[in-house]
Amino acid sequence: MKIQRALLSVADKTGLVELARALAAAGVEVLSTGGTAQALRDAGLRVTDVSAETGHPEILGGRLKTLHPKIHGGILARRSLPRDLSDLEAHGIRPIDLVVVNLYEFEAAASREGISLEALIEEIDIGGVALGARFLDAFLRGKGEIQRELRAELAVLAFERTAAYDRAIAAALSSRGLVPPSRPSTEELPERLEIESERVALLRYGENPHQRGAFYRDPLGAPGVASARVLSEGKALSYNNILDLDAALGVARDLEGPGVAVVKHAGPCGAAEDQDLARALEAAWEGDPLSAFGSVL
Repeated sequence: MKIQRALLSVADKTGLVELARALAAAGVEVLSTGGTAQALRDAGLRVTDVSAETGHPEILGGRLKTLHPKIHGGILARRSLPRDLSDLEAHGIRPIDLVVVNLYEFEAAASREGISLEALIEEIDIGGVALGARFLDAFLRGKGEIQRELRAELAVLAFERTAAYDRAIAAALSSRGLVPPSRPSTEELPERLEIESERVALLRYGENPHQRGAFYRDPLGAPGVASARVLSEGKALSYNNILDLDAALGVARDLEGPGVAVVKHAGPCGAAEDQDLARALEAAWEGDPLSAFGSVL
């Protein structure tokens, strides 16, 4: 199936213009909404507004844009079924071959300190996701056609993303006391425990040099080693490096003011407080400076 019409409506506009240009160069008609349509026009691209296609304006402050039979009918119609094609023709609906959307950044919003429940709810996206770079490569190679195997693979990845997104929403709303516990308060351990994490980095090795390792974090978790910014471009971290850093952070958090914690093999070697962190480091090293070559925080 060759792509002839595409719907583009994204919150994160990274790569949007490049994709739209490739589609336009291949003769694909682009439908779009709101800020996405404006971004494409600003780039000199031709766009058909969804409201012009549906005959209905965007309403509810932009919440309702594409929920219309002329859009969803064009997406959901099964091209292999004559009755579906007859329905499209009878109702003046044109097929849509490609949908490019992504999600509001709910996880980032949920981690913002002091965000109100009302503002958080506005960050919940009911749309969906599409994956860009690999699609664009395949689109160009296939001259407007995408192989079924790649469509299936990307569909699975999109469902994985939306599943993680929904879990993040459930966790954030539950943490605000909006959802009653599923079990009585006397239940010490939950009947079901779901953990959703995102990969931060691949490690040089796992607990031992012959093992592979990766570092994951809870997207909505409290600040810690997983959310730290790497300042050096040295070797990639190993599993034991992460353990040392976490132990050093634990010691540092027990200090009352600015200070330094030195850790080796997850064991504290020294700790000291001082407004001048260089002096604090010197004090933390006193006693056994040769042991203080692990993690310093």
